[in-house]
Amino acid sequence: MMDSRECPCGQDRVRDAAAHWFVRLQAPAMSVEERQGFEAWLDEHPNHRDEIQLLQGIWSATDLLPKERLQALCEPPAERPKRRPLLRYAVAAGLFAVALGLGLFSGLSSSTDYSGEYATALGERRHIALPDGSVIDLNSRSRVRIQFAHHQRRVELAEGEALFTVEHDAGRPFTVEAGNGQVTVTGTRFDVRRDADKTRVAVEQGSVKVQGRGALPAQVVSLTAGLGTQIDAQGQVATPHAVNTEALTAWRSGKLVFDNAPLKDVVEEVSRYRTQPLRVGSAAVGDLRLTSVFRADDPDALLKALPNILPVAVRTLNDGSQEIIAK
Repeated sequence: MMDSRECPCGQDRVRDAAAHWFVRLQAPAMSVEERQGFEAWLDEHPNHRDEIQLLQGIWSATDLLPKERLQALCEPPAERPKRRPLLRYAVAAGLFAVALGLGLFSGLSSSTDYSGEYATALGERRHIALPDGSVIDLNSRSRVRIQFAHHQRRVELAEGEALFTVEHDAGRPFTVEAGNGQVTVTGTRFDVRRDADKTRVAVEQGSVKVQGRGALPAQVVSLTAGLGTQIDAQGQVATPHAVNTEALTAWRSGKLVFDNAPLKDVVEEVSRYRTQPLRVGSAAVGDLRLTSVFRADDPDALLKALPNILPVAVRTLNDGSQEIIAK
């Protein structure tokens, strides 16, 4: 990435590209190739991220304007505009068209109401800008349902993993429900992963409250930056512990980072990026520790490298799945 804030390719071209990518992010699911292209474009220069953040602010602001006013803003001027006003018109019109297509104006009579559902396929990641200025980054095979009302902001993580960057609003707490637990904040940055038997929470910035559901007595655990916890299938919340948030959220840049992780946890993580599941053959194999970095879009690279790192072998079963066994 270049350090200079002056982008050599021209600010007009950067803004045009940012408008294209932002509109594409709000449309139906992007392909893996498109997502990789977007991530590569973001990393080319700091100005690229600045422009995307600016458009996110414009997108959020549309929820505060009446539909008729937005339509008026998108009307072309009577006289021929200069290039910069024309670009602004094109961006506004594009964002307005996307908002109409996604049905986001259904709740504009109340600036606080919003609902939506988003999902990702195998190997796909998605960046979702919400009307309140918050952002959700969805990992592979994930699904969220969003419901904003006057006094609350509620998200259900139905499956998978998401990184939440929550805009501060003391009057409207932001709650994430996942499995037998929920996370409540007013403004912070945290990662939630929902598996079949547990839910993991890790805080990158700010603080959150994690509450189990179904367990008696009800538990509420507070987490600050650098801490994490788990909620089991019975709603029991584990004691907070230190976590490597940089490694846990490396999936946003297409990486799988393992820092002295049990092989059973590695296998569980890698399986989320494969069409066929991966298993460990025994508890002893599952307890082996691994420290390494792999690409999320090439999980088979782990299988090729693993026998050279640990005393294990990989065998393919009749159903097409693979199992890691001791040598």
